[in-house]
Amino acid sequence: MKILVIAGITVCLLLGMLGCVNEDPPPSVPVVPRAGTWGIYELDLATETVELLYSSAAKMEFLNLNKAGDTLAFAQQFAGSANENEEICTVNTGGGQFRRLTDNNLMDVYPVWSPDGTQLAFLSLRDQDLDIYMMGNDGSSQAMLYDSGGHDADIDWVGGRIAFTFGSQIWIMQDPGTAPVQITDPPNAGVWGNVNLPFGDYDPRLSPDGRTIAFERLEDDTSPNGNYNIFVVDVDGSNETRLTDTGYSQGIVSWSHSGEKLVFVVGAIGGEGVYDMYMMNSDGSNITNINPHYFPVDFLCHTPVFSADDSKIYFIGQWWQ
Repeated sequence: MKILVIAGITVCLLLGMLGCVNEDPPPSVPVVPRAGTWGIYELDLATETVELLYSSAAKMEFLNLNKAGDTLAFAQQFAGSANENEEICTVNTGGGQFRRLTDNNLMDVYPVWSPDGTQLAFLSLRDQDLDIYMMGNDGSSQAMLYDSGGHDADIDWVGGRIAFTFGSQIWIMQDPGTAPVQITDPPNAGVWGNVNLPFGDYDPRLSPDGRTIAFERLEDDTSPNGNYNIFVVDVDGSNETRLTDTGYSQGIVSWSHSGEKLVFVVGAIGGEGVYDMYMMNSDGSNITNINPHYFPVDFLCHTPVFSADDSKIYFIGQWWQ
């Protein structure tokens, strides 16, 4: 028995000298930081590391970065889960200086920055339908900018133009709220099918040079969440081009500041919920899921936008459980 023990010790010592023991521990698996059910996150595209910038127990949506690249605007619910509890807020890209800009019993959503960062346009339900309003970047001087007479939605602002959705079509106007022009005319626009929006075009996003609009089109209602594809069109309505042909429930496109990339969310594939972030070239090539492998399945991603240098993605994360 003693001989066997001594032999075992000798073998262990020999293996140690040969480098077969005392191996480095396996690298730790990165985790997504979590504080509340909702959060604003930063994803580094090179390292795939993610940081939590701001969190809340209440719903957040409609993230938008100012042109200086240092402040994010979004909508957040306060004191309840009804639509009228949504208010416009801002926080800087370091996670500090949180500000609530609207404070009322009305639905205020979809904030977008003016090109010089001194103002925000947003949607507000202060009458019978959503209209486009304007305010200072501190919440001051709130006033209506434009009312089509119907439901206005999905605004974006680049240069001297504001793009928006009306009648399930893409429109564009000059930034004082004048000279609205219809840009797209999708088949069956405004016709209701079996999903929660009519057939048509939504969520226009102007390219950094202001010449092109990216948007998603609801083309089919055979899946529970709707079958959307992403298109681009010139601001004069010409050169409409399909970028995807998957029919996923996908959209809320954002341009890189270089104009070379687009990032968007795939909310569902068929009947399966996903809420992953995807990226593609501005011509629709190289469509890639950019969610890091360690993102859990119950972590849902919403409204991604590029950082000022295009090296990072800011997005709203939701913990499903």
